[in-house]
Amino acid sequence: MDTLQSILLVAPVLLFSVIAHEVAHGYAALSQGDDTARSLGRLSWNPIRHIDPFMTVIMPIMLLVASGGKLALGGAKPVPVDPRKFRNYRIGDLIVSLAGVTANLIIAFLCIPLIWAVGAIARAVPALEPSAVILQAMFMLGVQLNWLLIAFNLIPIPPLDGSHVVQQLLPRQLAHYYVQVGRFGLLILIALLVFGEGLLSAWLRPALAIGATMIGWVRGSLLPGLPALLT
Repeated sequence: MDTLQSILLVAPVLLFSVIAHEVAHGYAALSQGDDTARSLGRLSWNPIRHIDPFMTVIMPIMLLVASGGKLALGGAKPVPVDPRKFRNYRIGDLIVSLAGVTANLIIAFLCIPLIWAVGAIARAVPALEPSAVILQAMFMLGVQLNWLLIAFNLIPIPPLDGSHVVQQLLPRQLAHYYVQVGRFGLLILIALLVFGEGLLSAWLRPALAIGATMIGWVRGSLLPGLPALLT
């Protein structure tokens, strides 16, 4: 796909998926007794409330420019969470940490019947096929991108969600040292992207395989115009 076409297809899907991830964290925290996100207006689907000037805009652009378009890392503004308000700190932290990737998992699975439904409608009403091809492409990206978000967020490097899971499973003394790594988490992630391409690819490969398998479930409903659009 050319750059503009990629942006038009990927951006809405990625934005929705990332916002769902953050909103899920906020609602999970609320269920555990922490109303911080709600009180700050972060339980919202308004994209503006989730944009961080540095993480969402400046850093991805800087990395893209510095790497010649090969490297990008960014994210939404993290939903504020106060673990001190959890009824049970360990259980609350695990639930909140896994809520985001659970939301991405749900989206990935919901995209499958939507791919099938769009294909069925387009075959019943051929005049709708051009628009249906675009929708199917976006739902296919929804499967793939959400599985990538799941895998990436479960990398056990602070401050990613996977680090919280590891922290709660470690003995208290080891967990203390592990949390200290969080000071350098962003630098470690950038180093992983720059120097650890093979390691990162190996980590993400199962997620890509699962996404491809899921799309295979509805391969018979894919419209003829999809290959040209996604090439």
